[in-house]
Amino acid sequence: MDPTRTVELLWGLREPWAGGGPKPTLSIEQIARTAVAIADTEGFDAVTMQRVAGELDYTKMALYRYVASKNELIAAMIEAAVGDPPDLTRITGGWRSRLEEWANRMWAAWEAHPWLPDVTVGNRIMGPNEVGWVEAALSALTDTGLNGDEQMDAVRLVSSHTRNTRSADTAGTLPWTADGQLPDSIGEQLHEHRKRYPSVTAAVATANPTTHNTRTFGLHRILDGLEQLISTRSHEGW
Repeated sequence: MDPTRTVELLWGLREPWAGGGPKPTLSIEQIARTAVAIADTEGFDAVTMQRVAGELDYTKMALYRYVASKNELIAAMIEAAVGDPPDLTRITGGWRSRLEEWANRMWAAWEAHPWLPDVTVGNRIMGPNEVGWVEAALSALTDTGLNGDEQMDAVRLVSSHTRNTRSADTAGTLPWTADGQLPDSIGEQLHEHRKRYPSVTAAVATANPTTHNTRTFGLHRILDGLEQLISTRSHEGW
């Protein structure tokens, strides 16, 4: 993927239909929204240049005049799927409430587009919407006394936690399900071997699936740690 071309595509620096000819009748936004709709309903693997072109009643070669590769299409899809960055300025309660709201909105975007977390990993070009999301999170920490590295690390930590606690990712990493329940087959074995696994047995016995939420628990503990650090900065007289 040519980074320069991707920057031009996402940041509106490329003239559509730059090769000349009739005035373009498509936009990058239309193409991206069509591809997102396919991914949302049929899964990301269903997205191909041919399929998107067909949905728009264009040929694949015509589509290449707007997006030069599948990678460019994915970049445009990400930008469309994340949408406008959240405005946290009206969220009361200070930095903590704003950062928690930011994490919840990121979660909602990923739930709406389950394929999104998997395609937003690794080194890649971000568009103005994605950068705007980072700006929104960092702005919540501006007056906390944390330095730039600490602010960036805080945002990475919250983002990574949100990614890592998606139910699809956590399924199978522990003997119980995402809602804290044991499958009947495992539960029977655990009861049979409760002397071998006393801590697991005790923890599962006192778990409450109606209030259990790994993501919220972890997010609050992360925010607790940040709150302690910010409090230390305040006492240092920043």
